[in-house]
Amino acid sequence: MAPLAHQLASDTLETRHTKEWLRDYQRVRAATERLCAPLHREDYMVQSMPDVSPPKWHIAHVSWFFEAFLLIPFLKDYRSLDPAYDFLFNSYYETHGTPFPRPERGVISRPTVDDVYRYRAHVDEAMARLLEAPPVEHVDEIRRRVELGLHHEQQHQELLVMDIKHILAQNPLCPVYRDDLRDDLATSPAATPGELAWLNYPAGVRLIGHESATGSFAYDNEMPRHRQFVEAFELADRPVTNGEFLAFIRDGGYRRPDHWLADGWQRVKDEAWTAPLYWVQRDDGWYHMTLGGLVPVDEHAPVCHVSFYEADAYARWSGARLPSEAEWEVAAEGVDIHGNFVENDHLQPVAKATDGAAPGRLYGDVWEWTGSAYRPYPGFRTLPGSLGEYNGKFMSGQMVLRGGCCATPRSHIRASYRNFFPPQARWAFSGLRLARDA
Repeated sequence: MAPLAHQLASDTLETRHTKEWLRDYQRVRAATERLCAPLHREDYMVQSMPDVSPPKWHIAHVSWFFEAFLLIPFLKDYRSLDPAYDFLFNSYYETHGTPFPRPERGVISRPTVDDVYRYRAHVDEAMARLLEAPPVEHVDEIRRRVELGLHHEQQHQELLVMDIKHILAQNPLCPVYRDDLRDDLATSPAATPGELAWLNYPAGVRLIGHESATGSFAYDNEMPRHRQFVEAFELADRPVTNGEFLAFIRDGGYRRPDHWLADGWQRVKDEAWTAPLYWVQRDDGWYHMTLGGLVPVDEHAPVCHVSFYEADAYARWSGARLPSEAEWEVAAEGVDIHGNFVENDHLQPVAKATDGAAPGRLYGDVWEWTGSAYRPYPGFRTLPGSLGEYNGKFMSGQMVLRGGCCATPRSHIRASYRNFFPPQARWAFSGLRLARDA
């Protein structure tokens, strides 16, 4: 997504700005529909666990977001296709209305998939009218909400990939999302990441968080920028690989409680964890479910689909720890954002030889668990109104991840981006990088 215009004249709206907004809107919306194109109608309805939403719900919800926060407040005479959609497709905005229960989204057989796409087209047509002639007195707020809405939809594009993978992985036939992805994983050139090396970072007072004065987009949870003292530390030059994690498994990592936090060990016992999510052991070795189907585990690729508990246990077993999010951000300072993102179209972490960059593979492939709880920065303030529920209400019981993954749009990520999941979550494209005290 090209950057949206950030500076507008106080009393006029230049036509080129609205055209940029509309182009950005259309580009992001089209990307969502491309991700759904390989699905069969039956795939759209499945909810494989409470944390997964059916694809049909995702494509309706992101349209609801634009309707609820832009069209209804700012487009005169706008009418929704069906008032019930405000209830069905509200995710968690309690101050806006009563959301439909998340674990029950899979029972919504009506509206149909075709109905949802008609709703999407209805919202798109209305958004085009709004952006072609926005009310001048609300221009700044419309710009802000359009930008937030597009980044929100990019978040759901990543969730779509995660959820589609989980849905297909429950099917004993191991169906393929796209045939070409199987071929891509089979023909990827052999690459070895090299021996893990350690990078040194000195102690000091650092500035952490997004610099709002730049005018670039960031979520409210990335602000305000603030000072933080960081002790001297060392960070691994790359993520942990499947082969390295296999050594943990073979050494009894899932059978020895001494590596685990108490809550994590309870999960291991209750849910019978023996390997990362989607891994299957056969006579000839380990396989894992990908969007290209069931394929052998590439020992050189970054390990993926591990929970915080598994990442923390591996770090303890290896004599290291997970980095804090401040340490991760210190290491990311000055590092170019390039890597295996959704635009690379692997939709899976892939092996790559060490390229001399330090630290390597900081972005893309896998979200990297940190040892930091998801809490507000000093001086944090939520957005006004219902949009204040976007991030702040989740700042309890979650852990922070950094760096983006193979399902993240490249334009959506930045060094200050704070993703978060509960510590037991495994269906995200989540891996780890080691750290240790200097």
